[in-house]
Amino acid sequence: MNLHIKNGRVIDPASGIDQIQDVFISNGHILAFAAAPVNFVAEQTIDATGLVVVPGLVDLSARLREPGFEYKATLESELQAAMRGGVTSLICPPDTDPVLDEAGLVEMLKQRAKMQAKANVYPLGALTIALKGENLTEMAALTEAGCVGFSQAEVAIVDTNVLQRALSYAATFGYTVWLRPQDPFIGKGGVAHSGPLASRLGLSGSPVMAETIALHTLFELMRSTGAKVHLCRISSAAGLELIRQAKREGLPLTCDVGVHHVHLTDNDIGYFDSNARLTPPLRSQRDRDAIWAALADGTIDAICSDHTPVDDDEKALPFAEASPGATGLELLLSLAVKWSEDSRGAVSLSHALAKITASPAQMVGLTAGRLDVGAPADLCMFDLDARWFVSRDALVSQGKHTPFLGYELPAVVKATIVNGRVAYIAE
Repeated sequence: MNLHIKNGRVIDPASGIDQIQDVFISNGHILAFAAAPVNFVAEQTIDATGLVVVPGLVDLSARLREPGFEYKATLESELQAAMRGGVTSLICPPDTDPVLDEAGLVEMLKQRAKMQAKANVYPLGALTIALKGENLTEMAALTEAGCVGFSQAEVAIVDTNVLQRALSYAATFGYTVWLRPQDPFIGKGGVAHSGPLASRLGLSGSPVMAETIALHTLFELMRSTGAKVHLCRISSAAGLELIRQAKREGLPLTCDVGVHHVHLTDNDIGYFDSNARLTPPLRSQRDRDAIWAALADGTIDAICSDHTPVDDDEKALPFAEASPGATGLELLLSLAVKWSEDSRGAVSLSHALAKITASPAQMVGLTAGRLDVGAPADLCMFDLDARWFVSRDALVSQGKHTPFLGYELPAVVKATIVNGRVAYIAE
C-alpha cells in the first residue's frame, strides 16, 4: 500500500530531525521524505497538519494477560489499547499461565498477536522453568521461537548459584537477561515504600535496600560472567547511583523506569488508593527527583508503561490486599510529554520521545523506533496541544485502574501506522 502523510511536524529523536515535511510509505517501509518519489501514486493520504509525526512507541513492559488471565485482559483489548496509545512494538514478560518457558507457547502467542494485525509483540522467555528459580529453560529454543531476552518477571531467584549459571549460559550465547532487582527476603510482603507515610498508614514497608542489595549481588555476578543485563523498573535514588557507577565501570548494562514512577511518589497513595498499589512501590520525592536526573543524564535508558491490567475484584480490596498493577499503554505517550512539559524547558520534547522510541528499540535490537528511508513504517501521529481526561470510559484497555484517573493529560493520538498500514485513526 502507498501511503502519503502530508504537512506533519516530523520528529525523529534518533536523527535529530524536527521539521514539517511529508512522509511517503510503500510496501510497509518508509520510501521518502519531503518530495514524492518518481511515479509514486498514493492510495491513501492523511493530512497531518497541526500534528506531530513520530516513530511508533516501543514499550519495554506490557502484560497482555494471555494466555491464562483473560478475565483481566485479552490480546484483542490490549493491542487495541496499544494502538490508541501509539505503541507499535511491545515486549511482554513471561509471567502468563502457563509461563512462557516452552517454544510452543511463545510461537502460539506470537501467532495470535500476528492475527490481530496491530502492534508487533516481542515476548520475553522465562529464565527458569515455571519461574521457580531452579532449572534453566531451553534458551536457544525459546530464542528461535521469537524471544528477545529472558526474564524472571517479578519472581526473584533465591539460589544465587542458579542465577550465576543462568547468567553464564546467557553470556555464552549473547542473550540478554532482564531482571528487576529485588532481594527475595528483605521487604518481602511489603506493599509501600518504607518511610513515614507507610508507618502512619500502618502498611508493611519495602525498603530501598531490597533493591540495592540485589544490585550489588547482580553486579558481582556480571563481573564474573560477562552477561548482558537489562534492569527493569528501577525505583530508588540509591539504586540509580549504583547503576551510574556500574555503567562508568563498563558493565554491559541498561535499565528502564516505569512511567508511573516518573511522576508519582508514595504521597500519591492518599487515603489507601489501591490504584497506586504498584510493584515496585512508589517511593519518596527524593527518589522521584533522582529518576528525573537519571533520565536526563542517560543513566536510565528508557521509560516503559509497566502495563499491568488488573480486574475490578482484585482492586476493590484494602490497599495491602489489592493486586499490584495499573494500565499504562494508553498513557505512555501522554506521560512522557507531560514530563517534558513539567520540566519547564529542561527536557526537550525530542529527548522525552527518545526514551519511548529510539532508545528502547536500540536496547532490544529492533529496527523500530526511528524514521529512516527503508525503515519499517511504524508511526504515531498525535496532537500535542490537545488534552484528554483519564477516565474508565476513556480507556480501551480491559484494565481500568490507574493512579492517573481524573488527570488531564497532554497529547492525543490521532493515528497509528503499523508496517505501513493504518491500524488506528481517530474518528
